[in-house]
Amino acid sequence: MNRFVAAERALRTAAPHQLLDAVRDVLGRCYAAESVDLFMADYGLTVLQPVSELPHTTEPVPVHNSTVGRAFGSQEPFTEDLGGERRRVHLPVTVRGDRLGVLSVTLPADHLTEDTLTELADIAEVLGHEVLVAERDTDLYLQARRKDRLTLAAEMQWQLLPGRSSSRPEYDLGAQLEPAYAIFGDNFDWSANADRLVLYITNGMGEGIEAALLTHLGINALRNARRAGIPIEDQAALADQAIYAQYRGSSHLSVLMVDFELSTGLMRVVDAGSPQMLRLRDKRVECVEFEAQLPLGMFDETDYVVQEFQCEPGDRLVFVSDGVHAVAAPGGETYGEKALERAITSTRLLPAAEVPRAVLRELTGHRGGPKPQDDALVVCLDWHGRPAHEP
Repeated sequence: MNRFVAAERALRTAAPHQLLDAVRDVLGRCYAAESVDLFMADYGLTVLQPVSELPHTTEPVPVHNSTVGRAFGSQEPFTEDLGGERRRVHLPVTVRGDRLGVLSVTLPADHLTEDTLTELADIAEVLGHEVLVAERDTDLYLQARRKDRLTLAAEMQWQLLPGRSSSRPEYDLGAQLEPAYAIFGDNFDWSANADRLVLYITNGMGEGIEAALLTHLGINALRNARRAGIPIEDQAALADQAIYAQYRGSSHLSVLMVDFELSTGLMRVVDAGSPQMLRLRDKRVECVEFEAQLPLGMFDETDYVVQEFQCEPGDRLVFVSDGVHAVAAPGGETYGEKALERAITSTRLLPAAEVPRAVLRELTGHRGGPKPQDDALVVCLDWHGRPAHEP
């Protein structure tokens, strides 16, 4: 049995809470690793938290200005020279574009060949898959992701999400919610198959648990309709009925629904509320206006109409909730008037997974204070188009 297969088998057979112990053991035996550490990205994407039994025995490291964070940001292995013929390699732990954290391995310099580096990178990817599976049975990795305690509403919202980033040949996706540890009603959801990508940007009215409960009902109603294989306009109508039946119009859910045809980039859109879409094309940012329709649950048996929009390879689409485009600066200027365009332009060279956090940092500066008055949600989609050799 070769050493990579041995490492893969060790991870697949380890108990959910013992993945780090398993990878330490097999990397020590097969790769002469002297130390192995796993860091998980926190909910705010500001630090990388070490995985250990609580309470944590080591300090988190910043995503920015650290060697571990460099591998996380670039999504490429980064090798650190420790002197004395020792090297530490930091390896992204990522699953289909969803950036979970970093695996750091210290080993003798003469053992770090190109083949070894490739195998270690593959082991880090296998570890990521196993972490996602293990989270069904243990809280260890979810606990490691938080540097502060989540509010109950935030716990509910984060558990509802599909991930924070995703990649396929046709597109790259990234998303972020703020305040990460006290989010209320904003949310996003996506699902892709061979032919289509469906994306929802939602903004539930209210605060705290009430907003989280409303969003949970709306997202699950949309998922239920989507999984029945019906078009997005009918998904909206069925979710509208579910929310109205529960709240009788006293609460409603704003949603922007997008159905991408992956072979052509044609978008079918239902705009039911406050989320907005902006497009960066040829260095120019513009807000794309759709026909405004009623939020879900406002009235009984609302009909929804689809609009079409053509996306071209190279387009960057940025979706924002009203906690972004409607935020006022101390002087009264709303963020969506000019500052949002500037933020999108200034982050145009960043990968899609990093854009939401960068835009939200700009928002904090525009707001003039650290405490937001509303949730803020940013989703970034880079559309590449289907490669020519694919059907």
